[in-house]
Order: sequence, then C-alpha cells, then structure tokens
Amino acid sequence: MKALQNFVTKLNTWNGMFGYAPLDLSKAKDRQAIADELDMRLSPENLSCDGELSISQVRARYKEFTTVAAQLQKLDPTVKFSEYA
Repeated sequence: MKALQNFVTKLNTWNGMFGYAPLDLSKAKDRQAIADELDMRLSPENLSCDGELSISQVRARYKEFTTVAAQLQKLDPTVKFSEYA
C-alpha cells in the first residue's frame, strides 16, 4: 500500500495549496475521489501530457498509476474506475 499512501500524500500536498480538504483513505467518498483522480490521470491525453512525454516516461506513469489503482481496489473493491480495469 506504499504507492497508494505516497500518491495520496502528494495529492493532498498539491490540493492543500489550493485550499482543498485532505483526502482520507478511511472514508469511502474520498476513496472514490482518489479513483476518479486516477481515471483522469490514466486517460491517454493526460498520461502522455498531450504527446509531450517520451514513451518511457508514459510507461513509468502508467505503471505508477495502475499500481496505485490496484492497491486502492484491493483496499476497497467497491470503488469504480473507467480507465483502469
């Protein structure tokens, strides 16, 4: 669950700069919000930064986000994904 924890920490740090409340893995609503964020990041245009990244960078991002998604789904099988299956 380390990748998931790291992802949430980074997400909360970034969101905190804009005044958003931190996400909490113990809350179902927040777990779904994290799944939605992962779906957004796994979309082809976001994953490749609109084609600006090299294939190795895209593969690394894909691996990171799918690892986090798998850990989130293991923690809560009820979360819904559209980009990650």
